[in-house]
Amino acid sequence: MRKVLAAVAVVSLLTACSSGTNSASSSGGDNQTLTIASVDQGSIEKVVDAFKAANPGVTINLSTSGADQYQQQIRTQLASGTAPDVMTVWPGNGNPGATYVIAKPGYLLDLSDQPWAGQLPDAFKKVAQYEGKTYNAVFGLNGIGAVYNDEALTKSGLTAPGTWTELLTFCKAAAGKGTPAFALGIQDNWVTQIALYALTATTVYGADKDFDTKLAAGQTTFAGSAWTTAMAKYQEMNTAGCFQKDPLGTSYESSQTLAATGKTLGIIQGNWIIGLLKGKNPNGKFTMKALPATDNAAEFVMPAAAGAGYGVNAKAKNSELALKFITFVMSPEGMKIFNEAQGSLPTLPDAGSAVDPGLAELSTFVKDNRTVPFMDQLWPNAKVQQTMLSGLQEVFSDQATAADVLKDMDTDYKAGS
Repeated sequence: MRKVLAAVAVVSLLTACSSGTNSASSSGGDNQTLTIASVDQGSIEKVVDAFKAANPGVTINLSTSGADQYQQQIRTQLASGTAPDVMTVWPGNGNPGATYVIAKPGYLLDLSDQPWAGQLPDAFKKVAQYEGKTYNAVFGLNGIGAVYNDEALTKSGLTAPGTWTELLTFCKAAAGKGTPAFALGIQDNWVTQIALYALTATTVYGADKDFDTKLAAGQTTFAGSAWTTAMAKYQEMNTAGCFQKDPLGTSYESSQTLAATGKTLGIIQGNWIIGLLKGKNPNGKFTMKALPATDNAAEFVMPAAAGAGYGVNAKAKNSELALKFITFVMSPEGMKIFNEAQGSLPTLPDAGSAVDPGLAELSTFVKDNRTVPFMDQLWPNAKVQQTMLSGLQEVFSDQATAADVLKDMDTDYKAGS
């Protein structure tokens, strides 16, 4: 049964990051038409508009969709030769739309000769490259934490927790007031990982920043490490009433509405959520803080890494215009538009992006080197993450235990690339 559910989850994977599909006008295949597929709903549109304004006569055929839907579709399109010219590509190796996964079979155009490629900091180059060649224009640094609705928090009379014990007390008090602490939309299974990553950053990497190296060397496992602690804390949060009723029946889109409108006091998500929350509540103020995982705040670590960027189809119908668009994305102007719309931090120095005030704590953690990459980015294959995502849904529906999921992740990890 678990295998059947996992298969279904992969097919319907991560319908999330958005509420549907938007399309701009389209036309034929002339050299003034560019096709783009993206998961950056709410921010890519602004970049496209600016690019079109700077390039009169250009037509953009833009489609946006949730991450899970997109990841399934893009692989099918690439294999069939129907993929767009420009597409969202995730860093590293963690999912079906990640750099290593789609560069390896030759689906992406080598971008190593682009001026911005040599300017990427080493940490970003590592996950934007495959076998030493750059394939991903990563424009933003993203982090994960607890994002609070400032107005709702003030109205509740509660204070954002600073320790694990305070977090559980906060959740119980918020639930008692009829306004749950955090919205959780794990009907879209990619969302299941977010709170777990926030906990794992401190429980696993706070004590051992070399965990990934040891995991790769076979010196430790998921099931035999502090990942078990993070899993247990995730479940304890659920038991303590940290989330609204029926997270499995709540979509990512619906979870945004709950947090934006004060039906919950916040949401555990990436900083990209802030722009989406402001879209639903333009007058709202939202603040990201580290999610407490122990009672010692000095131990806290936040997940922070290069976010999804853009790659060019190796068989693009209009590669020249595609490269021109990528150049714009990585220019100070394009990066500023993207990062300010998403509430992310720029990957290139002197990009001129204004940092959202709500991200002050994330910025401090980045500067103080108290961050770790998103856990899946350097895993040897995309199956590990897919097993984790579907497995977490099964944990929440009492069809599997955390131990089962971690054991299966170990099996997939050991299978290699």
